[in-house]
Amino acid sequence: MATIKDVAKRAGVSTTTVSHVINKTRFVAEETKAAVAAAIKELHYSPSAVARSLKVNHTKSIGLLATSSEAPYFAEVIEAVENSCYSKGYTLILCNSHNNLDKQRAYLAMLAQKRVDGLLVMCSEYPDQLLGMLEDYRNIPMVVMDWGAARGDFTDTIIDNALEGGYLAGRYLIERGHREIGAIPGQLARNTGGGRHQGFLKAMEEANIEVRDEWIVQGDFEPESGYKAMHQILSQKQRPTAVFCGGDIMAMGAICAADELGFARTAGYFRYWLR
Repeated sequence: MATIKDVAKRAGVSTTTVSHVINKTRFVAEETKAAVAAAIKELHYSPSAVARSLKVNHTKSIGLLATSSEAPYFAEVIEAVENSCYSKGYTLILCNSHNNLDKQRAYLAMLAQKRVDGLLVMCSEYPDQLLGMLEDYRNIPMVVMDWGAARGDFTDTIIDNALEGGYLAGRYLIERGHREIGAIPGQLARNTGGGRHQGFLKAMEEANIEVRDEWIVQGDFEPESGYKAMHQILSQKQRPTAVFCGGDIMAMGAICAADELGFARTAGYFRYWLR
């Protein structure tokens, strides 16, 4: 692999001149720039990003610690982050942890060793062990997404408006004439699950609609839980005419169950009606 010394020798200039040509840090005669460019092309030379990062103290890279890039919600956010990084000349290093603490620990250490300029964290769970790990890397500029209530002062946070989303979904069903509405919420302890469910209940309360306890079946954001919950709701003698589902992945299972039983019409983001 060619080095900057090889380029300098081939072009007949000093390594300092090669550096100035590459980094555009000083005026260099056009003839000299052409000679350096030709040498770089002939030798297939690529400047060392690591060496440059040590000199300028940044790597133009961002780390993203996520739960999984497979889930539609995470995939959409990750794609937007990647596009933003690319447009600004940054490289995104994606780490799928699947909420595994050992993987999270290893990935955080790796990202620190790579001297990333910043760290984005988008996990579906934030146990105390993970928060402790994140705090150990508080020297890295960090933003935690979808955290819920702030639990520390060592990072910035972005919180989605889960309550408003659940409220709008509930209003959507009410405005289409439904009064008998069931619900399959995600884990209520999470900001996303609890917030959306509270927003849904707020819409029901404003419309003076009482939601039967037997029509609320707890899910866990996984498709299997949505499938089982919908079967439980629709197996009852008295069934709702619509079901609010607190997450797209969970709703996939719910739709399968409704289809099996001869029901189901969908209306976009976690809102479903049955007839």
